[in-house]
Amino acid sequence: MHDLILSAQIQLTARFGAVPAPPSYGVKLGVAENVRSRDVLPLNGLRHPAATGTSGWFIWRGEEIGTVHDFFVPLHIEHLDSLCPEVIPYLALPPGWRFLLAPGYEDVWYDDSLLDV
Repeated sequence: MHDLILSAQIQLTARFGAVPAPPSYGVKLGVAENVRSRDVLPLNGLRHPAATGTSGWFIWRGEEIGTVHDFFVPLHIEHLDSLCPEVIPYLALPPGWRFLLAPGYEDVWYDDSLLDV
């Protein structure tokens, strides 16, 4: 299964001209509580540079990113398959990349401001 996931991630990064940077197994990402609310759209992700024990990824749903200090909670990356499997192919995008997903819609882009943290 891991090989299939990695293959899908490498194909996706190649489609956008990015160098694959898959997160290590066991690292954490920040996930908003609203990720469980499948009726809230769009689904967003952005990646900052990784810090010790983290992937740099933050995932949330909705038009706006939350501003309260506990909007994101830490989650081990391997738990995404049951919580939000549709983001897994995007996780090999390197720091500085973002995505926005909605039914029938995908937007993926590089944002160098994400590297300034």
